[in-house]
Amino acid sequence: MKQIAQDLQVSPSEISESLNRSFQADLISQDKRKVNRLALLEFLKHGIRYVFPQKPGSIVRGIKTAHSAPPLNRLIISNDYYVWPAAEGDAKGQAIEPLYPSVVNASQKDPYLYECLALIDAIRVGRVREQEAAREELSRLLQRNGKQND
Repeated sequence: MKQIAQDLQVSPSEISESLNRSFQADLISQDKRKVNRLALLEFLKHGIRYVFPQKPGSIVRGIKTAHSAPPLNRLIISNDYYVWPAAEGDAKGQAIEPLYPSVVNASQKDPYLYECLALIDAIRVGRVREQEAAREELSRLLQRNGKQND
């Protein structure tokens, strides 16, 4: 748990509470070491936008997310950019509050995490087309990573 807390820049107690909730929701195994990928994917595809709703905010400088970031930015061309507010960001767009404040920094160190969070944001704030594309890409990404970890 310490390594996860360090990687995500959150406290170990928050990680412990999250793992307990995830076990209760059948998202992870009882020993809290294995992810139930099907349940997690179902939650991300169909529940995340209700649990963590978000509406795009004002124009700010930040780090691209949702359909403005990889991998969706290769599939969806848009003049509307969504960003996580961040002074060190290289883009301007409508502000999207991240799921947790520290994930912006953590995702800049981990490209896989960044892609997953950007896809989740597309599900949270996108139109139907962006949501569907994000669900498909998220399925591929999680399946590909699952095979690497098996």
